[in-house]
Amino acid sequence: MTDPNASANLTREETAARAASITLHEVHVSLDLTEAKDPERSGFPTASTFFLEAATPETWVDFLGEDVVAVTVNGADIPVDWDGARVRITGLEPGRRNVVQVRAVGAYSRSGEGLHRFVDPADGETYLYTQFEPADSRRLMPVFEQPDMKARWQFSVAAPREWIVLSNQSIAHHTSDDAQYPLFHETLPISSYITAIAAGPYHRAEGEWTRGDQTVPLGVLCRASLAEHLDADEILEITRQGLDFFTDAFGYPYPWGKYDQIFVPEYNLGAMENPGLVTFTEAYVFRGAATDAQREARANTILHEMAHMWFGDLVTMRWWDDLWLKESFADYMGSHASVAATRFADAWASFANRRKAWAYQQDQLPTTHPIVADIPDLEAAKLNFDGITYAKGASVLKQLVAFVGEEAFFAGARAYFRAHAFGNTTLDDLLAALGEASGRDVRAWSRAWLETTGMSTLSLEDGALVQTDPRPHRLRVGLFDLTEGRLERRESVELDIAAARTPVDLRGADLTLINDGDLTYAKARLDARSLATVEEALSGLGDTLARGLVWSQLWNATRDAELSPQRYLAIVARHAPRETNAALLAGAIANAAYTVNHYLPEHELAGARAAWLETAWRAMIDATPGSDAQLAWARAVGHAAAYADGRAAELRAILGGDAPAPEGLRLDPDLRWAWMQGLAASGAVDADAIEAERRRDDTMSGRTAAIEALAARPDADVRAAAWRAAWDDATLSNDHLGATIAGFRAGGRRDLIAGFDAEYFERILPTWRTRSIEIARRLVAGMFPASDSTDAADAWLEAHAHAPASLRRIVIEQRDHLARDLRVRAAASRP
Repeated sequence: MTDPNASANLTREETAARAASITLHEVHVSLDLTEAKDPERSGFPTASTFFLEAATPETWVDFLGEDVVAVTVNGADIPVDWDGARVRITGLEPGRRNVVQVRAVGAYSRSGEGLHRFVDPADGETYLYTQFEPADSRRLMPVFEQPDMKARWQFSVAAPREWIVLSNQSIAHHTSDDAQYPLFHETLPISSYITAIAAGPYHRAEGEWTRGDQTVPLGVLCRASLAEHLDADEILEITRQGLDFFTDAFGYPYPWGKYDQIFVPEYNLGAMENPGLVTFTEAYVFRGAATDAQREARANTILHEMAHMWFGDLVTMRWWDDLWLKESFADYMGSHASVAATRFADAWASFANRRKAWAYQQDQLPTTHPIVADIPDLEAAKLNFDGITYAKGASVLKQLVAFVGEEAFFAGARAYFRAHAFGNTTLDDLLAALGEASGRDVRAWSRAWLETTGMSTLSLEDGALVQTDPRPHRLRVGLFDLTEGRLERRESVELDIAAARTPVDLRGADLTLINDGDLTYAKARLDARSLATVEEALSGLGDTLARGLVWSQLWNATRDAELSPQRYLAIVARHAPRETNAALLAGAIANAAYTVNHYLPEHELAGARAAWLETAWRAMIDATPGSDAQLAWARAVGHAAAYADGRAAELRAILGGDAPAPEGLRLDPDLRWAWMQGLAASGAVDADAIEAERRRDDTMSGRTAAIEALAARPDADVRAAAWRAAWDDATLSNDHLGATIAGFRAGGRRDLIAGFDAEYFERILPTWRTRSIEIARRLVAGMFPASDSTDAADAWLEAHAHAPASLRRIVIEQRDHLARDLRVRAAASRP
């Protein structure tokens, strides 16, 4: 076997050629997981049988695993020719139906890619699940790894008798002896990256959804040790509300039979839209108290994945350049359906404040790209799951809905599904459907929004609305008057603008809010009078979405060094303790913490960190007992305690039971670990205290948190050990690697870790070449040096012009984040 890295990175051109020469009809996959509980078994038998037509006598099948055992073409064995990533197939007969079988040995994963195996420390049980997007189905089975080769899939699995075994479809036939052998119903045509398997002693809650003569069985599953924390009733309620909404909105019945949703450990994503078996991170199974913002985020994710049942699963992009065709729409629909169908009426405020912040950040990087991106290969595709494809795409779709009208937008979507069901599409297919439904020039809209980069910045100057990087916008400007501490909207002026300057008469308001209603995608600035008003009365602005937009505008101005970080922090300290929306409060807290630790001059750091800890502590004490605000501030205390030790004695006393917690505050395991990790990073607890906490919470989450806390201790030898473990210990799972990295970086202690800066740049290229892309990405991004200069990164980029483009992209982005920190810090230092 040769180095698989030489051929694992499939290109757009070669997969297009393969799709043109091979017509794939069915794939039957057989898996033997009966030995999965044996930790000495690193792999599992896997076999794929392909039913296809071929225009050429030769092609290849993709597979990443331990071994390829045999290859059969039309009943005849052919020599195994496998380079570690591609299995060469010869002897195909053009013009007839060919049957190809590849038998292999797959490898269990600890990185969250392919078939992930996890052993629960709470009870010793083994759990399996798959994660494939964009190109990891080849880690489970031999496969044609590209989205435009759809097929009907049928899985048969051998597994321990006592396990639950799941796939995209329900079980058609089931036998058992010492093991079980479920055979699943064949799927409708789908791409390989949304096939799925899960197996283990999962806990299951059941329900159903009925509409007319259609009944869809519903399942909600998690590990047995988490069953007591699974609020299945709320998840099922959101699911039913979503199926009601999307069935009506899209005019196409849910096509995938059942609807299982499974919460799995050590998951790299928020969720994945496998039809009939949606996978979610266990972070959505709340072990303790959860704010309404957390529940809103979970509902949004449930609805986001449900939208994919149509956008992405029913109709799929041909190649990853059009990833936005599914992700942008799903991101938009998550918020839209939350507002339209569930109790989370403020979901657009959360989107405007937090989700769009991700888009604005990504769109200002040197590596920004159009929403419709140029994705030449799979490595590029992996890194394209970013703030442009998701949040910017959703933002401009909101603008499109305002442009064509909601009725026309959904009419176009319904026509798109009817025309392309179970097929693959490109941008032009969707534009044609939307254009016909609306009668508007959506291609011109696409050129302005989907096929460009960057964003406009909108401001008021001398009686005109001014925009940089001019684009067409339909927006509103809200005029608010301040009366007895309350900001009330006097009126909202609707405008269509396209020029660099648009004369407007918007005088007399105490607060002039550009992009009121958040209809367009642009950064907006507060004028001097408006800024002074929100400094005084932001918490008196009753409209949640408008308040979220103000918080967002303040943060963007701080990031761009137009609002001093000191002034921003003063606004947060004054108004965040009065913020009533949990999502907006969480955003303000996170941004303030980042500002303290990244944007302030060195000589102000110690004082600012101590002051921020006191702000969080006082807000926690003063918050209504048992409220979301109390919990949010308690978590903020833990983070702030990593940088300042002013409340270490009180935190230790509360954790040790020697002092009471604030009334109403539940010291659940997650909050205890947040405080313990903060204390560890500041040196206020030792390894024995961390180990005692680990024994108290000997679960997956507890063990992972303990790894971070142990690595966070402010000792040079401890940090050196964490450094070596992160790079060299290949047994670390994805979550344990993340915890090790977080501990190494904890508390901003550059004095303990700066000595590793040069070694970082020596390690990243070999790491990229030898580790999976998920693990390599975590290391390259997570260990980037937070130094006081970009010189080392610049030198590496200059010397490695021909390094893999995806690796260079991560380094370029991290370098740009550092450069922004330095710019804002320098501006904040000026008198």
